Amino acid sequence: MDRARTCADNFPDAIRDESVPIFTQPVYAKNVARSSEGNYSSGVASTTPRDEQFMRVALKEAEKALGRTSPNPAVGAVLVVGDRVVARGHHRGAGHEHAEVECLRTFGAKLPARATLYVTLEPCSTFGRTTPCTNAIIKAGVKNVVIGAVDVNPRHSGRGIAQLRTAGIKVREGILTKECARLNEAFNKWIVNRRPFVIAKCGMSLDGRLTRPPGEPHWITDSAARRDAHQLRAYVDAILVGAETVRTDNPRLTPRGVHGARQPWRVVLTRSGGLPRRAHLFRDRFAMRTLIYKGKPLAAVLKDLGRRSVTSVLIEGGGKVLGEALDARLIDKVQIYLGSILTGGPAIAFSGRGAGTTANAIHLNRVCYQQIGQGVCITAYPQGLVPE
Repeated sequence: MDRARTCADNFPDAIRDESVPIFTQPVYAKNVARSSEGNYSSGVASTTPRDEQFMRVALKEAEKALGRTSPNPAVGAVLVVGDRVVARGHHRGAGHEHAEVECLRTFGAKLPARATLYVTLEPCSTFGRTTPCTNAIIKAGVKNVVIGAVDVNPRHSGRGIAQLRTAGIKVREGILTKECARLNEAFNKWIVNRRPFVIAKCGMSLDGRLTRPPGEPHWITDSAARRDAHQLRAYVDAILVGAETVRTDNPRLTPRGVHGARQPWRVVLTRSGGLPRRAHLFRDRFAMRTLIYKGKPLAAVLKDLGRRSVTSVLIEGGGKVLGEALDARLIDKVQIYLGSILTGGPAIAFSGRGAGTTANAIHLNRVCYQQIGQGVCITAYPQGLVPE
């Protein structure tokens, strides 16, 4: 598969492969300083190449958890002695050991005083399904901890760092903060305002169509783009479509081909309730994971999904639903697979009211272009959207 990636927001880093979803949302936690990048830190770290090197290893460990931990964040940890990683860990799901605890258990021996624990997110400091990670770190005798991002969860933010320092542990935070915060963009939004992070995704022709002319095969993108889209499905909690998409395409909305992926909720919006009973969504082995909302505006549906602990929603169409999301300014991120074809098909992507003037148009930040197969995947974040 041919791949090339260019990110307009950070051009010097364009050659770096960042193949996982990039998660950041400007939400604010109490008593936590916010940098100009929209990231979170209780202080400014004195970053060293060594710290960045091992934090990147912890990030790779955290990436293993993407799509598997919701409604918890994805976290990775590594234990370093000298210049060698001696243990690794990542959070494997709600109710399972957190990354720090798994890492320390994996080491399974008395820690030397020079050992340093690197963790992508501030250790939790409260009791939940598991005991506080700060307790485990202190009990294990860790003397040095390096933290990527401060937790924006109001229950935890800054408290874990304070507990570790009170116990005499040397703590440095803010190492690769942007990368660590981006890993959990969905969690960061949901944990603060209980609204899911919304990704608008579609396969679109060069002339802005979602379909080919009637009677032709319906694929706009090639198989490489579709494989990538299935990977994206594996990272989210819910996939949302309109009733017309169900009637026309009879989609399965599954993360096919992604080993070990959880099946997201499948959400259908309908005005009339007249849905085909034999649709895959209602008859396959994941039928219990299908939710139907009749006569509800999209904003109300998203609010209800947030109450169900759905932290991320992937809107896959059709054009009317995408347009409603855009007009209501509910989209946090767009991921558009641009096929190398001009179709003239009937279904227009984002067929909402649109912007009355160019001044009112939605502008995009952090735009990235990635060649996938013969097409291009465009990933970007709408600038400064406030929901209507």
